[in-house]
This record gives sequence, C-alpha cells and structure tokens, in this order.
Amino acid sequence: MKKPQVEAFLDRDSETFTYVVYDHIGGHAAVIDPVLDYDPKSGRTRTDGAQRVIDFVRTHNLTVDWVLETHAHADHLSAAPFVREQVGGKIAIGEKITAVQSIFKNVFNLEKQFLVDGSQFDKLFAEGESFNIGDINAEVIYTPGHTPADMSWRIGDAVFVGDTLFMPDVGTARCDFPGGNAHTLYQSIQTLLSMPEDTRLFMCHDYPADKREHAYLTTVAEQKKHNIHVHDGVTEQQFVAMREARDKTLEMPRLILPSIQVNIRAGKMPPAEDNGTVYFKIPVNVL
Repeated sequence: MKKPQVEAFLDRDSETFTYVVYDHIGGHAAVIDPVLDYDPKSGRTRTDGAQRVIDFVRTHNLTVDWVLETHAHADHLSAAPFVREQVGGKIAIGEKITAVQSIFKNVFNLEKQFLVDGSQFDKLFAEGESFNIGDINAEVIYTPGHTPADMSWRIGDAVFVGDTLFMPDVGTARCDFPGGNAHTLYQSIQTLLSMPEDTRLFMCHDYPADKREHAYLTTVAEQKKHNIHVHDGVTEQQFVAMREARDKTLEMPRLILPSIQVNIRAGKMPPAEDNGTVYFKIPVNVL
C-alpha cells in the first residue's frame, strides 16, 4: 500500500490539526480540516493559519484535488472556501451531513432557504466510496458517534480519524452533542482498530497534559495497547458508562455556536442581512 506524504499544521487556539496529504512534490494533494481564525470577542475572522497551508501547497507545486472535512466541527470555523478559492479542490464531506444539517437548522431556526440536502458541498461521499489523490487510492470510512456524520479518510496507509480517537493518553471524543451516541462511537472505533496494526492514525485534535508537546500521529497497535478509554479488553458497556459519565462534566466548546452555523454550510457564512452585515445566532438555554 502506498505511503502518502503528510504535512501537519497545528491551530493552537482550537488545538486542531490541518493536514496536507500528497503523493509527491509537484503532484496531487488533499487538504483535510482547514481552520479559519476567529476571534469571538470581536467577531472578526482571519486567514493566517490557512495561509500557512496555502504557502506549503504552492511551495511544493501541488495540485489540490480535494478539501476534505471529517465532520461539521464544533470547535473551529472551516477555512475550506478560502482554500478552494486560493488553490482549488472540491469541498467534500460524508453524505450523512444532511442529518446534522436537519438537527441544527431547527436549533438555530435557520432561514427557509437553507437546504438540508448537503448541496452546499461540492461532493458528498458515501460509506466505502473510493477516489484517488494523484496515484494514491483513498477510501471513505463512516465513523459516526461524535456526530451522526463523522467520516474517516483512509489515504494509502494513513487514516485521518477526525473526532473519534485522540492520542492514547487522551482517549476518545465526546458524544453528547445533538445526534451523538456513545454506543455508535465505540463501534466506529472498533472498525478503526480492526485495521492492520501498523496503520498510521492521524488525529484531528490533541489536548496534551502540561508536560507533553502536541502530537498527532499514532498507530492502531499503540491505540489498542494504550488508549485510556478503549484499549484491548474494554467492553462496549464499560466504554459507554465511562463516556456518558465523562460527557456530563464537559462544557460546550467555546466556538460551537458560530462554528456549527458556518460548517454545515461548507464553511460559508450565513447570508448577510439587509444592512450588508453577517450575523451569528445564539440560541438561549438550548445547548
């Protein structure tokens, strides 16, 4: 199985990793989970972080075929439209995004014109669908639980797991957002851990303890041996009890309200109002 080249970019504010995955210098690439800088105090956006990704793509003379989202993130705004505008690529996500759109159209009472059919994205991928990034084969793996629409992307020997697993000393993703389910997440993780033990797993986030630097790469073998939530021997019942108890102690992500409104639109902002200004909604006593 071919081994793609992977360049990781850390957004320290949201502790999110964006990846450029490519076959070779001068070849073809995908950008996974790009981040738009957002200041919640001022409501201002910037593209500094995404520009680092663009600069890497241009320096290495890469043709971007895809801008891939693992899911509709709740902790950062997507920079997918900016990436597409600068270097091309089709914005893609799993086809179950329609379920998330339906949930949050009601939560935010979005405009009637907002469609819950995924048409905001250039491509909706189905479970098991294959595609290519240059001469490297990629496959879509449906891994719901954190949300109903989470996808993992297998590209060569590498799997970009989104919000399913974290580094072994951190554990697993929460399941208490609307549409999340701990039983489903456990089953999705077992799908990932059934892969060959040397499969490279790339994390979407890392929340390290104070004495450890941020990390993003592990393997199936390391997860099976050392993941504090789902190592070998942990049953589904044990995992669900742990996950549901832990989720009850967690606060909502700092940027969940603006992030979801943007990310279910494939990174586009809500439509401007009649004064030309874009606004986010804040539902009170809902989440």
